[in-house]
Amino acid sequence: MKVSLLYGRGKLEVDFGNLSVDVIEPKFLPGLADEKGAVLQALDHPIGARPLGEWLTPGARICILFTDLTRATPNERLIPWLLEYLRRHGVDNEQIVLVNQLGTHRQSAPEELSMMLTPAVVRDYHVVNHEPENPDALVQFGLTRRGVPALLNRHLAEADVRIVTGFIEPHLFAGFSGGVKGIIPGVAGLQTVMGNHGSHHISDPNATFGMTDGNPLWEELRDIALRVGDSFLLNVTLNDQRRITGVFAGHIIESHRTGCAFVRRSAMQAVTRRYDVVVTTNSGYPLDLNLYQAIKGASAAARIIKDGGTIILAAECCEGLPSGSSFEKLLRSASSPSQLLQLLKNSPIPFPDQWQAQIQALIQERAEILVYSSLSDADLRAAHLAPSRDIAADVRAIASRERSALRVAVLPQGPLTIPYLG
Repeated sequence: MKVSLLYGRGKLEVDFGNLSVDVIEPKFLPGLADEKGAVLQALDHPIGARPLGEWLTPGARICILFTDLTRATPNERLIPWLLEYLRRHGVDNEQIVLVNQLGTHRQSAPEELSMMLTPAVVRDYHVVNHEPENPDALVQFGLTRRGVPALLNRHLAEADVRIVTGFIEPHLFAGFSGGVKGIIPGVAGLQTVMGNHGSHHISDPNATFGMTDGNPLWEELRDIALRVGDSFLLNVTLNDQRRITGVFAGHIIESHRTGCAFVRRSAMQAVTRRYDVVVTTNSGYPLDLNLYQAIKGASAAARIIKDGGTIILAAECCEGLPSGSSFEKLLRSASSPSQLLQLLKNSPIPFPDQWQAQIQALIQERAEILVYSSLSDADLRAAHLAPSRDIAADVRAIASRERSALRVAVLPQGPLTIPYLG
């Protein structure tokens, strides 16, 4: 049996031979026939809010938040359509600032911004990268539940109209992407993100795929995001070709909740029992740019792996772990996943990017993780992971060691499909 895995900018063909394999994918949804029309319609007929045009007063300062290059949002279509809508309602270019939702990620280079937004948008509008460590670029909105300053981007804070864009997919510890995540962690201060993403939240059983209400991590994101005032949400859902399958605009909580229900119906798939091997991806480019992001794919697979099983993650990781990142330094600071968990448990303050490392280590308490990627074997072993150079051969080797028939599942689109026992 041959299966195509999303990998980098293309697909990786894996021939499993005569092995019995369960391929788990989201329900296919075709792209909307008129994407632009659907977006403009949603802006005029939003969920739980006034039409966007009614938010626009003469001279209003407008802040648009857009997702960075590690997200699959079709910014190159969505942002020009939104800007066209604003122009039709008499908004001048000089009234608008577009802020890159970097969270704790690296800054985007000018050429990357042009690629994401189109050269015309970068040329004609004020586009900036969020600065999570610059105190002058942040405004405090009280404290988090643990007493950490709740810091948000100054452009967002001082705007008269706030528009948060992005796309909705299941998220490994915030339930779903999109919604208030565009504000925090999207344009929050580093210490605020670290406080919210601390080990106390990451280890909570409700901080998982598909859960928002009742998830303490997401609920804190919600509470802080709402402190800045009303924000207009423009979120979309996508299929595996990055075509828009749904548009959810309006009140940042209500419209996001509607979008999450839409995604849950298509992306979450029930299985009857756990598997010995789960082969997964991180949905290809741009989501598998680095190992830090790719842990999401392993986390999706972990939901259906048996104790002592093997997860094989196919993620190109063309930007490395990334090299020199806090994530890499933290992984290298421990001799094993168990020591890493102990380090995080005993630390009085959170480490930058500790959440992905913690999730990786928690998975490794139950299962082995092999990674097929462009990373060197040395880099993978330094990250406490085993290299895979031939996925099919690795699965056959595991099968040869098993006394009973091997149960194998494949998630070709990684965390765009969230399997669960049901």
